[in-house]
Amino acid sequence: MKNKKILITLLVFVLITVGCVFAYFHFTGESENEVVVQNEKQALFTLENYPKVDASLATQPLTDAFAAAFTGENNISESWYDYTNTHPAYLRLIDKEVDVIVVTEPSADELQYAKDKGVELEVTPVVREGFVFYVNSNNPVNNLSLSQIKKIYSGKTVNWNEVGGNAGVIRPFQRPANSGSQTGMLSLVMKDTKLMTPLKENLVETMESIINLVADYDNGENAIGYSYYYYATTIFETIDEEISNKIKLLAVDGVKPTN
Repeated sequence: MKNKKILITLLVFVLITVGCVFAYFHFTGESENEVVVQNEKQALFTLENYPKVDASLATQPLTDAFAAAFTGENNISESWYDYTNTHPAYLRLIDKEVDVIVVTEPSADELQYAKDKGVELEVTPVVREGFVFYVNSNNPVNNLSLSQIKKIYSGKTVNWNEVGGNAGVIRPFQRPANSGSQTGMLSLVMKDTKLMTPLKENLVETMESIINLVADYDNGENAIGYSYYYYATTIFETIDEEISNKIKLLAVDGVKPTN
């Protein structure tokens, strides 16, 4: 008997260049609340029949805006949302615990899990966002080529003086397997180049923790990390503006990450 195919809508966080829904609000001056008011008379859902949604950390503000716009509700309690993060969201989707997830593209492990469960993921791109690298603000390096980044993260380049910086062993932080950042790093940056196995102390659980470590005066000057543009700027500034000012985003191949 054939495995039952289950078509599930998966809203995927496409990591290509900068810009997303929030840029619209930012540059037009139109607030999310104004959008909600416009949709109150034609709400597609109520809070009771709204689809079960999960999201990655970086896309949770976007899914909040979706819920507000589609229900016409201006003040939704935080307890109503039921978020985990990228990898747990995939598992919940495949196990039919949620209806839709807004995340990065699936990892090889997540695709295999879906296949084992007889589930087909329907992928719908909805957001374009930048994948960025950052260093301590005291690091004199402002630009790296894609080739240099791949050499750093494959273990071939180990000292900052090899890429125009001061002498010092590079500390390249990584995220755990199946996190949204790690999946993006593999698919967008490394591709066919093997990512080196990180030292235990260079493997960091959350995007927030990497930023904190790179910003740290004692340990961060020789560090490099990666994230999504929206998280590394807008979201993290709301968490800790002082820390966010102690890191700087690198230009890649001469292109600076900006709105």
